[in-house]
Amino acid sequence: MFKKVCLSLLMCVLAVGLFTSCKTKLNPLTSQNIKAEPQPLEMVAGKVPVTINATFPQKWFNKKLTLVVTPVLRYDGGEATGTSYTYQGEKVVGNGQTISYENGGNVVLKSTFDYIPAMHNSQLYLVFQALVGKKEIALPAVQIADGVLSTAGLLNAGSENASIAPDKFQRIIQEAHDANILFLIQQAELRAGELKKGEVTQWKDIVSQAYSASNQKVNVEISSYASPDGGYTLNEKLAEKREGNTEKYLNSELKKANVDVPVNARYTAQDWDGFKALVEKSNIQDKDLILRVLSMYSDSEQREREIKNISAVYSNLADEILPQLRRSRLTANVEIIGKSDEEIAVVASSNPKSLTVEELLYAAALAKTTDAKGAIYQKVTELYPKDARGFNNLGAIEYAKGNIAKAESLFNQANSLAGNLPQANLNLGWVALANNDAAKAEQYFGKAAGVPELNNAVGYLAAQKGNYAQAAQSFGQAATNNAALAQILNKDYNTALKTLNAVAAPNAQTSYLKAIVGARTNDLNTVTTNLKNAVKLDPSLATYALGDVEFAKFVANAAFLSAVTK
Repeated sequence: MFKKVCLSLLMCVLAVGLFTSCKTKLNPLTSQNIKAEPQPLEMVAGKVPVTINATFPQKWFNKKLTLVVTPVLRYDGGEATGTSYTYQGEKVVGNGQTISYENGGNVVLKSTFDYIPAMHNSQLYLVFQALVGKKEIALPAVQIADGVLSTAGLLNAGSENASIAPDKFQRIIQEAHDANILFLIQQAELRAGELKKGEVTQWKDIVSQAYSASNQKVNVEISSYASPDGGYTLNEKLAEKREGNTEKYLNSELKKANVDVPVNARYTAQDWDGFKALVEKSNIQDKDLILRVLSMYSDSEQREREIKNISAVYSNLADEILPQLRRSRLTANVEIIGKSDEEIAVVASSNPKSLTVEELLYAAALAKTTDAKGAIYQKVTELYPKDARGFNNLGAIEYAKGNIAKAESLFNQANSLAGNLPQANLNLGWVALANNDAAKAEQYFGKAAGVPELNNAVGYLAAQKGNYAQAAQSFGQAATNNAALAQILNKDYNTALKTLNAVAAPNAQTSYLKAIVGARTNDLNTVTTNLKNAVKLDPSLATYALGDVEFAKFVANAAFLSAVTK
């Protein structure tokens, strides 16, 4: 009897245990219950955002269950933990979201991870901590995404061209030299005192020297005038006589000096334009009233009458303004022809000291190689140490070589010389971006107004912030890798390919970006051809491409595998 009772008790205990075990057991969740968006994950503005929709099946969520769900992004060498969410059964008292046992439930989890390059090849998991009452239940993690689309991370500030401060070299320089021969009122005779005065003598010397110089051309103009007072008919005859006398005198002087240059003579009867200009520059009483008269009336005689009616000021006009208008103006138009490109290039190499700073800077622009340009800019800093452009432009060469710290020092030196050189500020912004300091870069770019390359900087910052349409617009027609990348991220693949084909000095990244365009347009030939070239130029891209989500659908393709084989 005792044995039967004991056996019955044991059976009851086992039954209770089995019942309890069934109640605390949880079937593992699977990827069928969970969906991550976007798929694949994508890096945007330095972050990897994800929205996860999860479904708890009917009669799965134990009424005494507390479940903590955490997204975890695992990569080689580490992992990043997202935002944890707590859910609870109907008999649990707590702060979590309650899930019905009978009906199950749908939940949304959102997380954002700070991107690091290692996440390029990664997997996203949901990790669970489950308690039924006080008992911990083991639930396996569920993988819900594979890899992070990190194409935006290919933005490269170091690949941008630093801004060159331009030269002001002009091969042909136009100069105009004037001298005035004044006449007495209502007279056209040339006076000895006027012909011997310094400005006339110097003017004749300029004409002679320009005529004798092998690199100069000169022509002469004579413009003779009468002042506006005295009536149009009288003044026309007077101005004509002044022109004739001046032309006769000048031709004689040029002949004596053996100078054979064209002389173009003309006259103006009443010099109202000259009158207005002199009045505007003067401090004469009622100046504004006189100028108003000129604007109100176009008839010469009416103008003269109205101005004479201003009796308080007319005597000042007669003494200060009108005598300066009774003149013949001599103009020497001198054309100075500078050295040819060939001459400048030769002298820059053989005797740079003999060149002006503008010629040296121009010589650097002519140079064919980066090293040749750098050597000339170095000479500029030595021969013209107070010119900020030499230091800025030498810094641009160092930046192109990847010597960021040295370039930064030269850009700062340029700014110390010029106060704030716009090109140097733009370049310091690129340095800041190369050093991952976007805030500092924006400050520098704000002081680079007027620099043509500023649009590229604005485009770069927009792309970095995930504003791809704005970035593509800002880059405009720029033919750079970064401009093409902005177009790729904006899903404008035809334009991106045209941009990449127009890059002046294509490199490994240029080919890699072409391969991405091929992948996104499902063009296997474009993928393999360009990946092969990219790996040839930069072998490290072979491993990178194998883990790049951009090429996920090609990884089993023999042609693809052949292209990324070193």
